[in-house]
Amino acid sequence: MRSLYLDKNLRIVFGVTLMVIMSVSSIIPVLPSVMTQLGLGPDTVGWVITAFTLPGVLMAPAAGILADRYGRKTVLIPSLFVFGIFGSACFFAPDLKSLLVLRFLQGVGAGPLGVLNYTIIGDLFQGRERAAAMGYNAGALSMGTALFPAVGGLLALIGWRWPFLLPITAIPLGLLAAARLRAPDPEPDPDLGKYFKEALKGMLDKKVLVLYCVTFLTFLILYGPVITYLPVLMDHRFGASPLAIGAVISSSSLLTALAASQLGRLSRRFPMRALLLCSFALYGLAMLLLPLASGLWLCVPPILLFGLAMGLNVPTVLTLLSGLAPMEHRAAFLSVNGMVLRLSQTIAPLLMGAVYALAGLRAVYYAGAGLAAAMLALGVFALAGGRAGPEAEDFVRRPNDSDPNVR
Repeated sequence: MRSLYLDKNLRIVFGVTLMVIMSVSSIIPVLPSVMTQLGLGPDTVGWVITAFTLPGVLMAPAAGILADRYGRKTVLIPSLFVFGIFGSACFFAPDLKSLLVLRFLQGVGAGPLGVLNYTIIGDLFQGRERAAAMGYNAGALSMGTALFPAVGGLLALIGWRWPFLLPITAIPLGLLAAARLRAPDPEPDPDLGKYFKEALKGMLDKKVLVLYCVTFLTFLILYGPVITYLPVLMDHRFGASPLAIGAVISSSSLLTALAASQLGRLSRRFPMRALLLCSFALYGLAMLLLPLASGLWLCVPPILLFGLAMGLNVPTVLTLLSGLAPMEHRAAFLSVNGMVLRLSQTIAPLLMGAVYALAGLRAVYYAGAGLAAAMLALGVFALAGGRAGPEAEDFVRRPNDSDPNVR
């Protein structure tokens, strides 16, 4: 297999992927400071994240439809500029209301990015190369997830606002993508009604619905117990500094990056459904162990388990979903997955905030374990039976793999 990570198009996609997670991961260490400076409580601090993720619920499907009809770059480039301009403007927000408005507008630009990065990978590659490219991209995402909390923690030493300045890097990335990105575009059917009918029919396939459910539950766990409430746990229980919080959370991404980068090899040795089921079990174990940690650094082992689960789960789901989607509908398929993801990100802080208010911090993690158990039950029920080859042929049909535009 050729060295896909050297592909210039894939490198630009890596940059887009880093933008997707920058504006959540980089502010995790300063959430306690934001609470103090803006007068928020543990049950309401999630609004800083929700304001950013909420627009993606609507923008993701709209972006998918537009990208299928008018081309990937036509949607990608303006989205990067919107993300960069309004995201960096958050640095200057004088109060909570202004911050939330700017985070919302930044989220309008962010919504399409998390759809188009995976769509472009699906367009460029097929089969095991697609699995490997998805894995490399997830590895880049994980390295960013590891790096940005540490960068945010370091910038917080200057002041709590400084992590909000990072999105300005999306502007030069947008210029680079406009000049250098080469990605095949689909040839849309001029009949828009037929496009919607065929895309909807494909999305209602049982396998596709299962993958959407897995995405929803995954990001409930990630954005509830981990991103929103792990900083609260470490701050309240151990008095951890923003830098220490960033370091602990970053550690999970090391295993995520390692597992994801090896997805191409793992998919040749193990059925993809086995990788998924393993990840679900690891989520549950991590959620059960986190509230039992008696010291700050004892949070690291369960967080590493969580990171391993993410590395097995997310790129596998995206590889399978991309394989199920024909090229002319791929952005729509992945945009619905992006909508589900954003909906989950938006609900998670509020849902876990309600759990926290009703039953305390431990209950947040037990709720996370319950979500992992639901995923495992869904996976066992929906993915059981049939033949499972190393590329999960029983799970994925690839009508588009013979497309001459796909390598």
